[in-house]
Parts: sequence; structure tokens; C-alpha cells
Amino acid sequence: MSTDTTASVSTHILDTSIGRPAEGVAITLAARAGSDAEWTALGGSATDADGRCKDLPALPEGTTHVRLDFETEAYFSTKHSAKKQAEAQQDAPRVRDSGAFFPEVAITFAVTPGEHYHVPLLLNPFGYSVYRGS
Repeated sequence: MSTDTTASVSTHILDTSIGRPAEGVAITLAARAGSDAEWTALGGSATDADGRCKDLPALPEGTTHVRLDFETEAYFSTKHSAKKQAEAQQDAPRVRDSGAFFPEVAITFAVTPGEHYHVPLLLNPFGYSVYRGS
């Protein structure tokens, strides 16, 4: 829960190649206070069966920028067998050996104290989209 001096962050992931939540994606959270400040790793979590990550660490007071790092390579290599990929993407080229073209996705955004930021990730082996949700 945020206060007037901190912001809060939540996220979820939808695997658009199969139209389902992406379960088990590791996510790490980092923050900094100012554009020139060093990033501080705050910890992480993983998405649940609904693709949601409900227990990200709280942001420290003074945070101005947040970075979410999504470990997509492990997700695609373990969750998408060749058969599932073929069924989900019949006309798509085969996925590279790593299981995904983007082995990780890093999203960096600015925050304002007292605001909540829900940042959904729409993901497939060949691309992704992100937006500020509600």
C-alpha cells in the first residue's frame, strides 16, 4: 500500500501466443532516486497461475524510477514445448534455441510518490508490449 511519500508497483503477464496468463515468470524489481542515481535491487518474485505478481517489494521513500526485469527465456524454454509453440503459432518461424527472441524484458518507468503503477506485460516469443494499467 502506498503512502504520500512512496509509490507502489504491481504487474501481470499475458502470453499472447496462447492467450493465457504466463505462470512462473521470475521478476526482479530495482529502484533509484533520481536520473543519475545508482539502481538498488529490491528483490523479486514470480507470477502466479493467473500471471500476476502480487508480492513485489515496497519501494523506498524518494524513488523516482523503477525497473522491472522479466526473465522470459526460462519461461519460454520450460512452458512452451515445441508442440505447444507449433499449435499456438502455426505460421510463425521456429523459436531460437533460447526459447525466445527476447530472453529478458526490462521495463523502466518514472514514478510519483503516492501513486500506484500497474504495469502489464503482453508477451510472445517474438515480441512484447507494455502499458500503464489500472
